[in-house]
Amino acid sequence: MKFQEFENKIVKITKMELLGEAVQFKMAPIERLAELKRIAQQKNTAKKAGVLALFYPSTENNTNLALILRKTYKGVHSAQIGFPGGKYEKQDLTLKETALRETEEEIGVSKQMVSVLKQLTNVYIPPSNFFVQPFLGVVSKTPKFKIQEEEVEELIEVSLQHFMDDAIKTAQTLSTSYAKNIEVPAFILNGHLVWGATAMMLNEIREMLKEIL
Repeated sequence: MKFQEFENKIVKITKMELLGEAVQFKMAPIERLAELKRIAQQKNTAKKAGVLALFYPSTENNTNLALILRKTYKGVHSAQIGFPGGKYEKQDLTLKETALRETEEEIGVSKQMVSVLKQLTNVYIPPSNFFVQPFLGVVSKTPKFKIQEEEVEELIEVSLQHFMDDAIKTAQTLSTSYAKNIEVPAFILNGHLVWGATAMMLNEIREMLKEIL
């Protein structure tokens, strides 16, 4: 889809009700996630993060979504696919500011360029005890990406056509930080396996886009 057509249609998302956990949990890797999320909300001790689902025009004026491959490090999210974004810091007034600041740091897209259209349903990540707040945003011009090499291994530019194709849905048997050899719902995007919290957030975005595109 050409970006101008996408940009004209995506504004409808601002008036849509969120599809919420019912859609996210279709891609949840563990059955107890809803229960764990409620417990974390009650305890109110989880850390917070903001991430950005950023759509933009490619150099051919087609619509793309920006994802990143994180560096390999000693941590639960090592070498995983995710959105640009990160941990809430004291200087951030809101989690939206966190998402925009981290996006600029990680992939070089100035926060002044981004129009944030929607705050999506937050996701709880038990292994790292984080509540992640996703936002959906667009930029009208093709960004000049500059990745933060200390944090980001690779920028993954996913075409809208590929993202909306049901053929990307899959399931993989994985060993995670909380279970061994479990079947995990996932997406295959540009040849990369995407599961867990990122897949959950992507599923809400996909289902909302299906209603307006």
